[in-house]
Amino acid sequence: MKYYLIVGEASGDLHASNLMKALKNEDPEADFRFFGGDLMRAVGGVCVKHYKELAYMGFIPVLLHLRKIFANMSFCRRDIVEWKPDVLILVDYPGFNLQIARYIKQHTRIPVYYYISPKLWAWKEYRIKNIKRDVDELFSILPFEVDFFAKYHYPVHYVGNPCVDSVVEFLRADRETCSDFILSNGLNDKPIIALLAGSRKQEIKDNLQRMAMVAGYFPQYQFVVAGAPGIDPAYYEPFLTSDVRVVFGQTYRLLRHSEAALVTSGTATLETALFCVPQVVCYYISFGRIVSFLRRLVLKVKYISLVNLIAGKAVVTELVADGMTVDNMVKELSLILKGAPGRERMLAEYDRLICLLGEEGASERAARAIYSKLLLRKKNG
Repeated sequence: MKYYLIVGEASGDLHASNLMKALKNEDPEADFRFFGGDLMRAVGGVCVKHYKELAYMGFIPVLLHLRKIFANMSFCRRDIVEWKPDVLILVDYPGFNLQIARYIKQHTRIPVYYYISPKLWAWKEYRIKNIKRDVDELFSILPFEVDFFAKYHYPVHYVGNPCVDSVVEFLRADRETCSDFILSNGLNDKPIIALLAGSRKQEIKDNLQRMAMVAGYFPQYQFVVAGAPGIDPAYYEPFLTSDVRVVFGQTYRLLRHSEAALVTSGTATLETALFCVPQVVCYYISFGRIVSFLRRLVLKVKYISLVNLIAGKAVVTELVADGMTVDNMVKELSLILKGAPGRERMLAEYDRLICLLGEEGASERAARAIYSKLLLRKKNG
């Protein structure tokens, strides 16, 4: 069968590539065409556009690139219609993907499947009507989304979380010692605190400089930044202090050998928990007090980190907007280092979180469900 996939960022590229591998196991004749990234390219098929041409974050960057965004969207619509896939699979990236879904639903009979749901439970809940109208099947990776969508009489399939798959696969294959990691990256022999400052330039700019300033308060540790894929190493330099290093393409290796972490909200918070690394979630936004007020007014959820959202309670501390100060980061980090009172409590909550997520195999379960539904659709005409 022919599968057309659309992703808009690095995490989508990772999860879509694993889904593609699983689909090939189910369907040896699988033919892929996609808006995606290097990991999807490695699986096979035709990459029509790289996600780096699509990813704009923040109101001003989006406004400045509106013409290009609309051109990409128009091209994507034409390309799908001309290629005539058996299914369109959308992966997160709702601002773009929901527009594509609407067009395809209105103008074709191509089924639209969504893998990794838009986070409607956080804000823009009104988009549920678009989902119900334009998406035939939704495959969720967050267990609480089943109950959320049930409120709107829209059944979704929880297939497990692909981060579990990625981390388990890495840990099974990993034989590296901390000494090996330190030696291969030219680090010193102090224990490591990881800094995960986001995957986009705006996130790095907003968060990393403040995170790096924390290093001066913990001279007994070394602070190491997980460099994001596709970001020029030179971009990091203005935000670093002299005692902070950056390693690229090694986020899992870094987490594997870290004692604690400061993490910008996103998938990284969940990955950090799966590696059982105690963390403080940090997300700075300009005009912090105003944003903090608007967050309470607009957001439909109490938390911003996936760890707390899945657990349904405050497992990790979230320092957001005006709450992300150096003093607050120093205080909260001190509470989760070895020998500190909050460390074991957080690790125990991580164990419960991992149970909630369920076993590995999310990509395989999603692929199996997608392929079986397509076969049934073909059988029924």
